[in-house]
Amino acid sequence: MNKKYFYILILFFIAISNVMRGQEIQIFTLEDFDLKGNVKFCLVGTDYGKEEYDFNRNGLLTKSVTRYNETDYDVIYYKYSNGELLEKRAESYRNNTFDPSTSIAHFYEIDSTDNLKIQERIFSYDKQFLDQYIYGYDEYGDLASIQRTNNDGTDVTQIEHKKFKGENTITYLLNEVPLKSIRTSTLKPKNKPAQRVVLTKEYLKGEENDAFEEVFSVDGKLMAQQEFEYNSELKKFEPTTRTSFEYDEKGMLIAETAKRGAGIIKKEYIYQYDNSEVGNWIKQIVTPDNTYTTRKITYYSAEAKVIEE
Repeated sequence: MNKKYFYILILFFIAISNVMRGQEIQIFTLEDFDLKGNVKFCLVGTDYGKEEYDFNRNGLLTKSVTRYNETDYDVIYYKYSNGELLEKRAESYRNNTFDPSTSIAHFYEIDSTDNLKIQERIFSYDKQFLDQYIYGYDEYGDLASIQRTNNDGTDVTQIEHKKFKGENTITYLLNEVPLKSIRTSTLKPKNKPAQRVVLTKEYLKGEENDAFEEVFSVDGKLMAQQEFEYNSELKKFEPTTRTSFEYDEKGMLIAETAKRGAGIIKKEYIYQYDNSEVGNWIKQIVTPDNTYTTRKITYYSAEAKVIEE
């Protein structure tokens, strides 16, 4: 299964999990779904059900539907103003019946009078207040803090940004206890194009837990990923699975090879494309599993982009 679609399957649950833990607000675009051109609607068929995506003329996701069967499905609506997210509603339907107890609404307010500040308020559909998040940005436009308030009190996640000898490190601390750190650096191999290396460490109760390192090409394609597990006895990270990725001349992922010890698992991706000018893929076959994903794509007519509310 294409990783992007596995991730989108859990969009609904991400909306739910935001109630549990704040994260930087994310706006989804065509690029996140491996789509190009003036796409209006995309229907995806997978082995677990169907997914539907609606986009406005600016390429912003306005609605996503995950259908598990004929009667069970989840819907997320996104509302924007001048490209900024104002509202997100996650609705759950079971047996063709709307379930207000598991449906939630997010409302956003933007204050740019000084450094940017975004307030997110979250309510259940039965009008119960769940959470409030205040995202504070510094003078450089980087996220600096997330303040969460609910019936249990207030927590503050600080985001520290440090630059040293060409490396940029972002550290997330919840009530001064580290949650995650992301270090980005540039690698310049001899006689090869420069690469961007991103090392992410995750912490559990303030202690190092696991990590992974990603290597990106200059045009942003993921070329390799190394996973690590923390050895608490030796007090160090140890490499486990390393995955490499190959792309064709169109920039499409065609092979994925994972190595762990002596074991090697390789997947290859085969595509069929539509007849549009941009050439979006409409069928993806993964071997040797012989699984496939299909897409039906509808385009807007060729008109200039407009700002949509």
